[in-house]
Amino acid sequence: MVKSKATGKILYRGLCSNGLYPIHSLSTSTSQTPSQATAFLGQLVQSNLWHHRLGHPTNTVVSLMLNKANVHVPKTSSPMMCHTCLEGKFSKLPFPQHLNQPVTPFEIIHTDLWGPAPCISVDGYRYYTIFVDEYLLPTHSNTFTSSHSCPRSNCPVPVVTTENVVVTSFPDSTPPTSSVPTPAPSHIPASISLTHSASDFPEVCPSSQSIAAPIPASPQIPVAPDIRSSSGSETHDFTPDTLQVVLSIPPLNLHPMQTRSKSGIIRKKALLASVQDSGGTDMSLVEPVSYKSAIKVPVWLQAMQEEVNALHTQGTWRLVQLPANKNLVGCKWIFKIKRHSDGSIARHKARLVAKGFSQEPGLDYGETFSPVVKPTTVRLVLALAAHFNWPLRQLDVKNAFLHGILQEEVYMSQPPGFEDPSHPYLVCKLLKSLYGLKQAPRAWNDRFTQFLPSLGFENTYSDSSFFVKHVGHEIVVLLLYVDDIIITGSASGAITQVISALTTEFDIKDLGLLHYFLGIQITKTATGLFLSQTKYVADLLVKSEMFDAKPCDTPCLPYNRLLKEDGDPYSNPKLYRSIVGALQYLTFTRPDIAFSVHQVCQFMQNPMVSHFTAVKRILRYIKGTMQFGISYTIGDLQLKAFSDADWAGDPNDRRSTTGLVVFLGNNPISWSSKKQQTVSRSSTEAEYRALSFTSAELDWIKQLLAFLHIPLPRVPVLFCDNLSAIALSFNPVQHQKTKHIEIDVHFVRERVSLKQLSVQFVSSQEQFADILTKGLSGPLFRTHCCNLMLGSSPHALEGGC
Repeated sequence: MVKSKATGKILYRGLCSNGLYPIHSLSTSTSQTPSQATAFLGQLVQSNLWHHRLGHPTNTVVSLMLNKANVHVPKTSSPMMCHTCLEGKFSKLPFPQHLNQPVTPFEIIHTDLWGPAPCISVDGYRYYTIFVDEYLLPTHSNTFTSSHSCPRSNCPVPVVTTENVVVTSFPDSTPPTSSVPTPAPSHIPASISLTHSASDFPEVCPSSQSIAAPIPASPQIPVAPDIRSSSGSETHDFTPDTLQVVLSIPPLNLHPMQTRSKSGIIRKKALLASVQDSGGTDMSLVEPVSYKSAIKVPVWLQAMQEEVNALHTQGTWRLVQLPANKNLVGCKWIFKIKRHSDGSIARHKARLVAKGFSQEPGLDYGETFSPVVKPTTVRLVLALAAHFNWPLRQLDVKNAFLHGILQEEVYMSQPPGFEDPSHPYLVCKLLKSLYGLKQAPRAWNDRFTQFLPSLGFENTYSDSSFFVKHVGHEIVVLLLYVDDIIITGSASGAITQVISALTTEFDIKDLGLLHYFLGIQITKTATGLFLSQTKYVADLLVKSEMFDAKPCDTPCLPYNRLLKEDGDPYSNPKLYRSIVGALQYLTFTRPDIAFSVHQVCQFMQNPMVSHFTAVKRILRYIKGTMQFGISYTIGDLQLKAFSDADWAGDPNDRRSTTGLVVFLGNNPISWSSKKQQTVSRSSTEAEYRALSFTSAELDWIKQLLAFLHIPLPRVPVLFCDNLSAIALSFNPVQHQKTKHIEIDVHFVRERVSLKQLSVQFVSSQEQFADILTKGLSGPLFRTHCCNLMLGSSPHALEGGC
């Protein structure tokens, strides 16, 4: 019931419907002008209030509507500047006009689709579209129930300019490079949203039974180009002294709904066939999936020719008749766009690969294992480079596998599109290893590692891809990951000499200072180095269609554990394994997600919908922390570690989880979240097993430092928050409760007795490894992120830790 506050007269009665009170429009004749003020409620109001009531139209429209409705306003009422209009309607200045003006109708058509609307209209529509012929200028718009129900015409349109489509894309809410007006997309949703914004009424749909009420935070000042000031003074740019991070509280949803995203169903977004057929897409920006599609693009055809030329230069094969009873391996082309760390294109790479899946073991291949440098070794060397201010150089070996020498007889068919016209029936007898062969990585690694000793490099059993060269008091360090090389050290001249020697022996490209290595961005800062994987995160979010997801504060719920059999099986296990595998690599610079990724990795074989929901939460977390990385700064070289265990934390098998993090000074260089291999009978036993595992990691890092001739100032310190486990590391106490523990677990006790390790107590609040054993609440989680030197890039917006 609506009642006039001034007169007490009842103006409207209505019934409740599903917890809401709909107000139905009254049947009035539009052909007659009302004889009295039908909108008058007993008192005169300012014209500014009518401006708000009528959906924020212009002052001219307000005046015209009030005159037609015979509604009077006070004579002293004058139009005032509406701050809501300024906040909601400001936009950037239009772009300059383009030079290509149409000369015939249907030559250039501008179109824009708005939607989906948060509420369905009375007639059941959620989208509307607008079409503008730049030659004729009149506008035609229509509404549709979905974006796929638009009618189609057989009239040919040479050029179509659209928003957010690959033909010609423009930023959201920004006018295109044309003088053509588009009134509908700018006014219709604006008038609705401004009315909603000016009122403090919660968001609600007519068919909904729940509301989403925003919680007001501190006042914010709208800032945009070309905004007028009501006081008439000029506006000035300003920079806040501090940045306050306001955490929004999610609304209480009393009526949850089952959506596609919650059920784990992701719908692929396919390009319109008309866009691809029109030739509007620049195919040089697309990686072809087959040879037939690649030969149509000149840049890919040139890339294939360069690859064939390199193969002939290296003497990779010679054409022969296929001997009897010999296996013939096929080959194919693969294409890759190489990009810089900022996402720009570096080069187009076409690679001929052998179909190694058709090889037979023992016949055309033997050993296949090829080592790569360990992640901890890379982080250790980067931390040392930050501490000593060593220069970091990066090399890339072109066609690295072609340098490997094959020990077996392998026959391959001729490359597609580059067959010898005079000998089309001959096959290639491979003399060098080729990408795709099972033994190719091992052949290249053997070739490279056998050459390095001639330059004075030594290898260590601690890491087979870690090479060191000592020249007096100077040192040169080389790290090898397949065909990517990092070189650093204390002597710049010695580094240059090594690069020259390698360039003479192999086809090597000097990439200069280290900036981007295996998806890791290395940034030089005033205090050291900053390691991040921002581009890798962005690519992963796009691949998983979670780039526009709402961020969350933590990668998993506090103290939440996943069950092996929980709900329905996930419909796409291949997608699950692909995303989780990518998240595993992200832990190279992100120890904050190590435990969450460790949890979801346990269900690769048979993932459930609940498991994929946990994966999406991790993606939502990294969406909000894309700029996060690890800072390596100058400090001491003290080696210390934190060890923790979550006793019987896994509800599926009651095994404990070990968490460890190792620091060199203040720089974290190693971390792990791993489930123990057996059930522990007590929390003491679980913590003792974690101590043993961490002490072994410390011992290995000590070997790497000794190989570099870098002494430690003191004995490594291992921190633990369990006094009973610390007592076990000193003496064989509690024999009845520990007699079943395996002999190798007592490794930590031997190191303590030899005074090669010091185990000390730390409180649970200062246990840095706690973040690697369980899910934590937001404040505690952020505290440990700061302890692990995690935060935003120094070049990004100031804030965070």
